[in-house]
Amino acid sequence: MSEGDSVGESVHGKPSVVYRFFSRLGQIYQSWLDKSTPYTAVRWIVTLGLSFIYMIRVYLLQGWYIVTYALGIYHLNLFIAFLSPKVDPSLMEDSDDGPSLPTRQNEEFRPFIRRLPEFKFWHSATKGILVAMVCTFFEAFNVPVFWPILVMYFIMLFCITMKRQIKHMIKYRYIPFTHGKRKYKGKEDAGKTFAS
Repeated sequence: MSEGDSVGESVHGKPSVVYRFFSRLGQIYQSWLDKSTPYTAVRWIVTLGLSFIYMIRVYLLQGWYIVTYALGIYHLNLFIAFLSPKVDPSLMEDSDDGPSLPTRQNEEFRPFIRRLPEFKFWHSATKGILVAMVCTFFEAFNVPVFWPILVMYFIMLFCITMKRQIKHMIKYRYIPFTHGKRKYKGKEDAGKTFAS
């Protein structure tokens, strides 16, 4: 390879202006994401607000139902990944090696580790809403469909998928919403001090 063949470099070996611009833009974007990490409630409120604005836009425009259906399917897929454990217990059932979810009261506590962490779930859901919003500005995505059928399909798909997920949770005894290790109470203090 010669000096100017690597990606983002100009002929003189320095990064090109375009590469530096997009690199800096990516750093700023990542910085804002990092700053927003501890503010879970605020992040989700902003996402719900964007979702509400998107729904109002679709309602006022009376179109882009295919885009909305695709967004709903995408959010359902993200939600299922959010509810699923990182290591599927059904795959661990056959092999005796490796970690498994506790099945008895006296087993060691292992926190629930999601396949899709909350932050990535929020980030992907928000990006999905923004992409769908951008799609509503292009007439090519406004495919004429009978929207009640799409709503019926989505409700059926949601019910079938959630039924399967809940059966999976019951079969392998896991709850996707835990908040840390259990706190056990010690023996009650009788109030007596020991004399030495």
